[in-house]
Amino acid sequence: MVLPLLKLGTLALKTISKPIATRLKVEAGRHPKFRNLIVRMAQSNHRITTQMQRRIYGHATDVEIRPLNEEKAVQAAADLLGEIFVFTVAGVAVIFEVQRSSRSEAKKEELRRQEMEEMRQRDEDLAREVELLKKKLQELEQLAQKRGLAGVLGFRNARTEESKAGASS
Repeated sequence: MVLPLLKLGTLALKTISKPIATRLKVEAGRHPKFRNLIVRMAQSNHRITTQMQRRIYGHATDVEIRPLNEEKAVQAAADLLGEIFVFTVAGVAVIFEVQRSSRSEAKKEELRRQEMEEMRQRDEDLAREVELLKKKLQELEQLAQKRGLAGVLGFRNARTEESKAGASS
């Protein structure tokens, strides 16, 4: 019951994060200081990606890269912020799910360990009880042998020991 609700909650969180990211994009372009910051961030990102693309395709990398106009830079930075937000939410959801699964597996492993310990303890108890019963049986056989009741009570071990003792003499 908890697992489907948890998965549904995670899916809802991912779905809700997309409109929030869109709202972030819109708001990012409106504030002047933040706008200047994201324009610089977008220009830097544009230079880095353009240089990487030029290296990948084997073009000259020493040419001057034209900066984006301000509106394109704001749009690119806002898109980048939105994607980072969605990616962060998805990453946190995955980490949460992995931790939850890990805790669940640890609980299962602890239960298995406890069951094994209980089985081992039961096995030791049974082994002790078998040893105790063997000793009691041996004492009864010896007592029966001393009183001459071995044949009457049907102890095979007592008879075979007597016949072995007589054969070796």
